[in-house]
Amino acid sequence: MRKPFVAGNWKMNKTVSQAALLVAELLPGLEAVPQVERVLCPPFTALSTIAGMLENTGVGLGAQNLYWEASGAYTGEIAPAMVKEFCQYVILGHSERRTLFGETDGTVNKRLKAALAVGLTPIVCVGETLAENEAGKTEEVIVRQMTLGLEGLDVAQAASLVIAYEPVWAIGTGRAATGAIANAVVRDTIRKPLKDMFGDEVASGVRVLYGGSVTGANAAEFFNEAEIDGALVGGASLKSDFIKIVQAAAR
Repeated sequence: MRKPFVAGNWKMNKTVSQAALLVAELLPGLEAVPQVERVLCPPFTALSTIAGMLENTGVGLGAQNLYWEASGAYTGEIAPAMVKEFCQYVILGHSERRTLFGETDGTVNKRLKAALAVGLTPIVCVGETLAENEAGKTEEVIVRQMTLGLEGLDVAQAASLVIAYEPVWAIGTGRAATGAIANAVVRDTIRKPLKDMFGDEVASGVRVLYGGSVTGANAAEFFNEAEIDGALVGGASLKSDFIKIVQAAAR
């Protein structure tokens, strides 16, 4: 059985003091659901403070990105070891990083290998845009992202990943995919490349999340599907609704 997994991506929201208040609000509800792997991903500035608050709670901490070099003249970037100092997880290849900041499958691959090298668990995002979806290119796009993004990994590394399917057209739009549609994409265009690249055991064992306008009201629709193991949550992770999503994953 794959343990349910729910991560909250806070994106560019919350000062350190605001982040601490939100964690204090969420923690009692999150600690009550240990059967779900729960992860909070605040901005870099809040990682140190939140790491202290989450110690011994069973709730994990993730960063929203990292750079692939260990150190050097890379103004504005964050090295893998800097993330590892506070975090257990890191989000890589999020659609906003791809569309707004020029991330490619190749740079996602570099970041992924760098994260694995320091012992972080990557949450690797894949998904198609609205134009790609409407052109019938969902499978083509996601298989490419999987193939190039995970290139060069060995079986053990692949087995340690968490994959997030985030249809770009559903992120922050209130227009979530249906559970059945998302489940079919996970089964046919995410688990199949995993099987082709790394074998049956990895394909059936890797947890795959859905991300895209997930709320406490619609989460169960996705979690009831056989191939979906949890969610990468955006806006709803900034309020108490996040607890309802985690509770839905537990059920």
